[in-house]
Amino acid sequence: MGSKRFPTRYLIVFLTFICTCVCYIERVGFSIAYTVAADAAGINQTSKGMILSSFYYGYACSQVPGGWAAQKIGGRRVLLFSFILWSLTCALVPLDPNREIVLIIARLLVGVAQGFIFPSIHTVLAQWVPPHERSRSVSLTTSGMYFGAAIGMLLLPSLVKFRGPQSVFLAEAALGALWSLLWLKYASDPPRSEHPKATAAGFGETLLPLKGNLKMKLENGVHSSRSPKIPWKRIVFCLPVWAIVVNNFTFHYALYVLMNWLPTYFELGLQHSLQEMGSSKMMPYFNMFVFSNIGGVVADYFITRRIFSVTNTRKILNTVGFIIASFALMAIPTFGTPGGALFCSSIALGFLALGRAGFAVNHMDIAPKYAGILMGVSNTAGTLAGIVGVDLTGRLLEAAKSAELDLTSPDSWTAVFYIPGFLCIFSSLAFILLSTGERIFD
Repeated sequence: MGSKRFPTRYLIVFLTFICTCVCYIERVGFSIAYTVAADAAGINQTSKGMILSSFYYGYACSQVPGGWAAQKIGGRRVLLFSFILWSLTCALVPLDPNREIVLIIARLLVGVAQGFIFPSIHTVLAQWVPPHERSRSVSLTTSGMYFGAAIGMLLLPSLVKFRGPQSVFLAEAALGALWSLLWLKYASDPPRSEHPKATAAGFGETLLPLKGNLKMKLENGVHSSRSPKIPWKRIVFCLPVWAIVVNNFTFHYALYVLMNWLPTYFELGLQHSLQEMGSSKMMPYFNMFVFSNIGGVVADYFITRRIFSVTNTRKILNTVGFIIASFALMAIPTFGTPGGALFCSSIALGFLALGRAGFAVNHMDIAPKYAGILMGVSNTAGTLAGIVGVDLTGRLLEAAKSAELDLTSPDSWTAVFYIPGFLCIFSSLAFILLSTGERIFD
């Protein structure tokens, strides 16, 4: 169980933070490396959008299976398998923008592998983390995404410049292999909680897989061997689940559009090279890292001090984050300078990350036993947002060019940023009306 000063659950949370950090270094790295290679090869924006969005098709297909696999065989094992798979793919696939089929297959495979990660993480955290630590634990883990994106934006453009786009793939594969070794050495499954109050609170109730994929559970003082049936019908028709799904879709629509197209906006829309921006280009993602952790700490403070109920805490943070982000997103194309666009994108992504202390932790509030399954369902919606948003953005830019609009014109980019802005407003209203912080799945 670890020492009293540093319990094992803290080590698990830290390793999942590193996990999400490495995953987003990979995603940002591909966007940067491919954009440079594709622009050099004269690839049009529609084709770029197709390649960039192909990752999310594979990612969408494996979300729910990832939650099911984590529930059945354990999130720890599934995480290790997924990391090995995508790391090998990065190491072996050449980055040639003219070989579209090879790149599409590779990105699909990486997407499938990474699709298992977040449902598995939620399963692991639901096992290890007690309810009063969930907001900050989930926020720290997910903030690794933004810290990884910030590190990627800071370091990888220079790596591309001096070593070429292919070097990014090799660096990412090496990071994936290193994390796999750390996880294999230090991660462990949780012990079974036999304390009635702990079990009732949802701590440690997703138990270790045993022989024949059966699970042992303490029921009225008697051990019984059976695998809990997943209440799919209740999940599908549950309005609080849909509140999470809608907000996950919007969050990832905005995030993936900025992550995949912000380099193009700076390069073509503002005619400003990423290499010339220094450390400032990492600010949007570093802001997400900071605000994500602020949201987690504030949420746990509100709940543990009983300032607000769990339900109201989730709604307040979600609403504040999404509403401020909506105005910042819609302000991006009005600025004709890199500094203005960087400021607006930093505000937008920072407050979106704050909003994750609302909807993203809500899986564990309403169904700690099925947290991995619900994360798989809602993250499938988030992944569909990546497919729709990234591909649609490429088509919008091509349509603007067909209408004889220069990509340096703000009019070419207005729809790109207004769509996620309006989605943020709609999603925040849906969360206010439909969500709850009460446990509704036993």
